[in-house]
Amino acid sequence: MTEVEKKKGGSGSNETSNPINNWLPVTSSRTAKWYYSAFHNVTAMVGAGVLGLPYAMSHLGWGPGVTVLVLSWVITLYTLWQMVEMHEMVPGKRFDRYHELGQEAFGKKLGLWIVVPQQLMVEVGVNIVYMVTGGKSLQKIYQTACPNCQNLKTTYFIMMFGALQFVLSFCPNFNSITIVSFLAAVMSLSYSTIGWGASAHKGIAPEVDYSPRASTSTGRVFGFLSALGDVAFAFAGHNVVLEIQATMPSTPEKPSKKPMWRGVIIAYIVVAVCYLPVAFVGYRVFGNSVEDNILISLEKPAWLIIMANAFVVVHVIGSYQVYAMGVFDMVESYLVKQRNFTPSWTLRSIVRTSYVALTLFLGITFPFFGGLLGFFGGFAFAPTTYFLPCIIWLILCKPKRFGLSWFINWICIILGVLLMILAPIGALRQIILQAKGYEFYS
Repeated sequence: MTEVEKKKGGSGSNETSNPINNWLPVTSSRTAKWYYSAFHNVTAMVGAGVLGLPYAMSHLGWGPGVTVLVLSWVITLYTLWQMVEMHEMVPGKRFDRYHELGQEAFGKKLGLWIVVPQQLMVEVGVNIVYMVTGGKSLQKIYQTACPNCQNLKTTYFIMMFGALQFVLSFCPNFNSITIVSFLAAVMSLSYSTIGWGASAHKGIAPEVDYSPRASTSTGRVFGFLSALGDVAFAFAGHNVVLEIQATMPSTPEKPSKKPMWRGVIIAYIVVAVCYLPVAFVGYRVFGNSVEDNILISLEKPAWLIIMANAFVVVHVIGSYQVYAMGVFDMVESYLVKQRNFTPSWTLRSIVRTSYVALTLFLGITFPFFGGLLGFFGGFAFAPTTYFLPCIIWLILCKPKRFGLSWFINWICIILGVLLMILAPIGALRQIILQAKGYEFYS
């Protein structure tokens, strides 16, 4: 191992001493601990999606809802394990980015075309949704704290949230946002607990109804499909898992997969503690009248609603940065490696400011929270989370044909493809219905 490799946290990469990689956000620091993995994975996964799970349950119903949620938790934990294992499957090399693993499986050009568009769609989509979530949570705080004050446009609150992201976007790499990520992870557990705890305290209303939310058979079918996308959106950490693992030191004796997997297990326990109570208790209390954000359904006590929404704001501030860091790395890598731009603070400033401005503009223009969850969840999250890791595993690891691993991967692929096809259909209809009476920048 060279001296440079020792300083950067170990070998396992044939590009460790490359000055460009030492500048890029994902590979510039390889000193992360196992609990960094837990913080970043919780922050990446437990976000806006958990608030929409009771609403998804109101479309799915008890039987299908419980089945889909539990099955998604198991499948995504399995595919996440696959990605952690494949990070260093080639001796002396680390797949620091999702598209690098895709290139190993599908070839240099095809791998890029398969992975990059989907990964970008997920990361940009999440950031747009989080712009909307952060803004609406700030608006809820304002309205709850001062019900008699002048009503302000949602646009203004989204702009307030975006202003914070302009500042934080100058953090150079994943390790530099660890404290922000830790606070975000704590906040996600806190507001999830408030969500189901306050619902349970409120009690089940006498008129609660668990019948299908939509009154027509067409509405029920499209609502069911959209709800599948909502669930898929809730399991999104795969899109940045290799990038998170890339920040960890690794040697042949102590590969990065061991501390990474330890962090992932902790994160998935937190995911279960957050997701299942919110989904089941929220639906149990409000039935088919629950809002697409459970905190909106809770009106009292005011101080608790303010606290919960404040926690949401802090969480999505950190979660936005975790997903944005992957985009920053992708764009900066392209500009420096392919377009021969000089790595500099000026380049980084232009890239990051432009990106935050873009997601801010799109969030203000299309703030359809529920529909956005379902659409992005089905169209983009299903491939990168549910079945693309399985396809790559079959190509690279070559499990025994008709063996247990082979069957499990094909089942995940089939379910994931169905999810990708069906979920966006329902979500697109929901967006169209929500957009009918919407006035831009209102």
